[in-house]
Amino acid sequence: MITNNIHYVGVNDRNKALFEGLWPLPYGVSYNSYLIVDEKVCLIDTVEVDFFVQFIENIRAVIGDRPIDYLVVNHMEPDHSGSLALLKKFYPEVTIVGNKKTFGMMAGFYGIGNEGLEVKNGDTLSLGTHELQFVLTPMVHWPETMVTLDTTAHVLFSGDAFGCFGALNGAVVDSDMRCDDFWLEMVRYYSNIVGKYGTPVQNALKKLAGVQIDYICATHGPVWHEHVAKVIDIYDRLSRYEAEEGLVICYGTMYGNTERMAEVIARAAAEAGVKNIVMYNVSKTHHSYILRDVFRYRGLIVGAPTYNTGLYHEMDVLLSEIANRDIKGRLLGWFGSFAWAGKAVAKIQQWNEESLHFDVVGEPVEMKQALTPETRQQCEALGKAMAAALRG
Repeated sequence: MITNNIHYVGVNDRNKALFEGLWPLPYGVSYNSYLIVDEKVCLIDTVEVDFFVQFIENIRAVIGDRPIDYLVVNHMEPDHSGSLALLKKFYPEVTIVGNKKTFGMMAGFYGIGNEGLEVKNGDTLSLGTHELQFVLTPMVHWPETMVTLDTTAHVLFSGDAFGCFGALNGAVVDSDMRCDDFWLEMVRYYSNIVGKYGTPVQNALKKLAGVQIDYICATHGPVWHEHVAKVIDIYDRLSRYEAEEGLVICYGTMYGNTERMAEVIARAAAEAGVKNIVMYNVSKTHHSYILRDVFRYRGLIVGAPTYNTGLYHEMDVLLSEIANRDIKGRLLGWFGSFAWAGKAVAKIQQWNEESLHFDVVGEPVEMKQALTPETRQQCEALGKAMAAALRG
């Protein structure tokens, strides 16, 4: 039991390699569901359908043969709603609770009609002792998303908000575990999945401002209790695109020449006083980790060779992914190389002018074939210019 007859009945997935077919899961992922056992029994969210057998066993271990009176659906993404149709077969009398858009999606995904309890922002539902209040949080990160607040126990069932990658290794509540591995996975989860929706996240946080929250029960990751304030602060800073003083240098390279430019830039920035520097080869490191650090740090320097009279493919993809997240308040420098026709530098500039809109720092460096004393000096100047901009 978590608290006040609220029980965890979720499952762990340690087998999936890519979340949503996109994001690596080195520590696995949890699909969290919760039971409130009161005069009425209420289930909050379900789990991915592949884990339904374990899910039903977890539920029955808590309530035995008691019926489930209400099923609250905070989010319709299939990793949470996937068990809806099967659950209805086991508990045909259950009343599904959701908002108007929830039921529209439910009909489309599972053929379940609008036969439940439709709630609007601020509506309440009594389970006996526990009083639930529903807060609509559209576009965090789907249009139907909402959160459920147990105003009796001061527990927030937050859907995907405040979630993170990582399976639960025995313990469920943060105060019972070592949380070190979850913090960067929370940033990676936010930046890749929720990152585009900073304004809706801010709107949701404003709706919850001043509310006493002793536990956050998200649909992925630990139940937050000891670290509630820290978790809310992380989401607040990320959704405002606030960043630390630091520098991400990412590059594409075919034969090592562009990589040498990146090394010179990094050394110059470090010698000029930048301590937080991370470097990534865009063809080796999964982009989700690079995106995570673009959210963390204010400085970004990118570089790549010209390829087929355009920009090196993996860098083109990365810039598209960064642009898609509408990140604000970043400093950008860039460099490129070519053998006989230079296009990379111009293409990166085009990305910034048309999509990224970051503040330009230093002079772009374009190298023909290999590093020369002149291009080395230009790379050093770019690293120093970024250091000066980051340090104010």
